[in-house]
Amino acid sequence: MSQHHLTTTPHANRALSARTIAAEVANGTLTANAAIRLGEPVIAAREDQLKVFTVRNPAPAPSPDSSSASSSDPATGSKNAPLRGVSVGVKDIFDTADFPTSYGSEIYNVHRCPTDAALVTMLKNAGATMAGKTVTTEFAWLHPAETRNPVHEDHTPGGSSSGSAAGVAAGYFPAAIGSQTGGSIIRPAAFCGVAGYKPSFRLFPTLGIKHFSWSLDTVGFFAASIADAAFVAAACSGRSLAVNERSNTPPHIAVYQSGVDDVMSEAMSDALDHAASCAKRWGAAVRRVTEPDTLAAARDAHAPIQDFEAAMALAYELQTQPEKLSPALHAYLTQAKSVSPDTYDNARRIANRARKASHALFEQGEVLLMPSAPDAAPASLDTTGDSIFNRLWTLLGLPAVNITGLKNADGMPLGLQMVGRFGKDRELLQAAHWLETKLQNSR
Repeated sequence: MSQHHLTTTPHANRALSARTIAAEVANGTLTANAAIRLGEPVIAAREDQLKVFTVRNPAPAPSPDSSSASSSDPATGSKNAPLRGVSVGVKDIFDTADFPTSYGSEIYNVHRCPTDAALVTMLKNAGATMAGKTVTTEFAWLHPAETRNPVHEDHTPGGSSSGSAAGVAAGYFPAAIGSQTGGSIIRPAAFCGVAGYKPSFRLFPTLGIKHFSWSLDTVGFFAASIADAAFVAAACSGRSLAVNERSNTPPHIAVYQSGVDDVMSEAMSDALDHAASCAKRWGAAVRRVTEPDTLAAARDAHAPIQDFEAAMALAYELQTQPEKLSPALHAYLTQAKSVSPDTYDNARRIANRARKASHALFEQGEVLLMPSAPDAAPASLDTTGDSIFNRLWTLLGLPAVNITGLKNADGMPLGLQMVGRFGKDRELLQAAHWLETKLQNSR
């Protein structure tokens, strides 16, 4: 491996741990008031440049001794709520009764929803506090928004969940929610150097989000680490998703070799090889698996499915206020209307065959390992990057996570993607936590 292309690093220096915050609030060493204010200094220092928020929820005023359990505490959920004191950024395609929801479009710049999206309600019921609405690209599509990457402000933070990933990486809040239609959770998590978790399709509700493609749209989580993301997901859902941090059982890993691997940069290729060789040295069973033709064909089926559904999902906006769409999205939607029902139905058949064929992949390993993106975040604010390594797994509905810990020679994060069996999200999160921890400790 070319060592000059790669370094190992800890998590983003300013990232906040949801697990630590929740534990300290629960045991009384930190008040919910103080916990919610933890990100205030960095927000004050960086928000003018990073542009993470569309609207903020003002943090509670500090009490005279806000770090003490005896100081005044705001009502942020019951005393036993698992996410009490945890502040969560909400991507601005999720409906919120307390804040405007613009979907990244000037068409909705004064829009106010009467209800919260289902996932927002789940988080509130678990005691979480909404930090505010985070910037999304226009209708969660490709057109870049204003958010900058906190690791290097001249690089894209990725999209479409730009503000959610950047806010966690910068230390604004310990967790955030986003959505993925192609690669909009995994890719920005990789570019900003945080954990991203895209659950199995429909494991979490999409009720109350602005859909782009209902067969693909999946909601998910950002946090400082895999264990933090799993903790938040488990706490708001009641599902057994939290990882066992004491377990050191190495997983069976299959390195997925696809027909698009030639777009990987040398640094990303080095990162993947490094992670695989280290995992093997640490006791994991590691083998390589070649992409079946059925799955290669399914990668190409993603576009007609997304296009056909997007043309219907945004038909009202295109017909009634086309001048308020970006030229790029206007052109895309106009073209998307040309996808015929027969083309769409055939793409769905290809996707269904691939879902069935994907089961055999996991006979080679519990989880699959591959890049989260072709390279580190591009040094441009005119792109959100390429989702070529993400689209297939979104189409198949399989759970995926971004694993942090590696950077290129310029200090930009290189994210690795791990994919699991459908419905086996906890097993995936446990395996990803194992590899993430090993990579962090190998520096």
